[in-house]
Amino acid sequence: MNLKLTLLSFFTALLITSNIQAQDQTIKLWPDKIPGATGTNRSNTPVGAEGAGCIDGINDPELNVFLPKKGTANGTAVLICPGGGYRVVCVRKEGYDVAEWLAAQGVTAFVLQYRLPSDAGMKDKTIGPLQDAQRAMRLIRQNAATWNIDTARVGVMGFSAGGHLAATLSNHYNEKVYEQQKISARPAFSLLIYPVISFDEKITHMGSRVSLIGNSPSPEKVKHYSNELQVSKNTPPAFLVHATDDTVVPVQNSLRYYEALEKHKVPAELHIYQRGGHGFALGREGTEKAWPETCLNWLRAGGWL
Repeated sequence: MNLKLTLLSFFTALLITSNIQAQDQTIKLWPDKIPGATGTNRSNTPVGAEGAGCIDGINDPELNVFLPKKGTANGTAVLICPGGGYRVVCVRKEGYDVAEWLAAQGVTAFVLQYRLPSDAGMKDKTIGPLQDAQRAMRLIRQNAATWNIDTARVGVMGFSAGGHLAATLSNHYNEKVYEQQKISARPAFSLLIYPVISFDEKITHMGSRVSLIGNSPSPEKVKHYSNELQVSKNTPPAFLVHATDDTVVPVQNSLRYYEALEKHKVPAELHIYQRGGHGFALGREGTEKAWPETCLNWLRAGGWL
C-alpha cells in the first residue's frame, strides 16, 4: 500500500473514532522504508521506573497526536521533541503532559518519538533525529487540512536534548538528509526549554554530544551541530527558558543562542530563572512555574495564538 493510501486510511479512521484518547492516535513516520536504516527490526522499548515515561531503542519513529476539543482549534500546531540526552526520549513529562497543556489552549500538538543515534542501526547516526524531525514537520503540513492547521503556524518545541533537535531543525530545515517532499520543514517559531544548543565542550551536555556525534568528532562536525553558530536571518523566532542553577545543561547554551539570534535580528525572548535546575518541564514549585503562561503571552504577541 502506498503512503497516500496509508495516510488516507489512518485519517479516515481518526475522524470517525471520536472517543479515542488523543495520546492513542499514533502515526508511523516512515510506514515503508526508513532512510538510512541498516536493520529490519522495528520496536520502541519503555525503560526506567514505572511512570517515568521514557522510551529507549527507538528505531520505528512515531508521532503522537493531541487534538484540541472540538471547535477549539485555533490553527496553530507544535511539534514537541522531548529530551533524554539522545539516549532515551522522555515522552511523558516533556511530551504528553506538554501536549495536553497545549491542546487545552487550542493548539494541535504532536509528540515526536524520534530515532536515537545508533551506529548499529543507522548508516549515519548524526542525521537520524533530524531526518525524523524534518519528516514530521512535512507530514503535519501535508495533512494540515485534516487537523484544521494553518501551515504558516506550525512551530517546534524541545526540551534539553530535544531542544538541541528543535534548534537543529530550526537551522538545518533545508539540509537534504533524505529524499524529501517539496514541503517546507522550517518551523514558524521555536520554543526551547533548557535546551542543549552548543557542542562546544566548555558548555555542552557531553552525553548528548557523544551520543549524536561520537567521542572524537571533527571540528567541522562540532561546528555543524553547534546551533548558535548556524543562526541566520532565516532562523525562526525563538522563545527560550533556562535556570541559572542548571548543572546538567549550563545556561550559557541559551545565552549564546539568544545572542546569535539578536545579532541576526531574529525576534527572540529569553527567560532565565534563578532556580529550577534541569528537567523541570512545565515547572515544579519555584518561579520557573511561570514560564508556560509567559510562553503563551509570547505566542499571542507573535500572532500564533
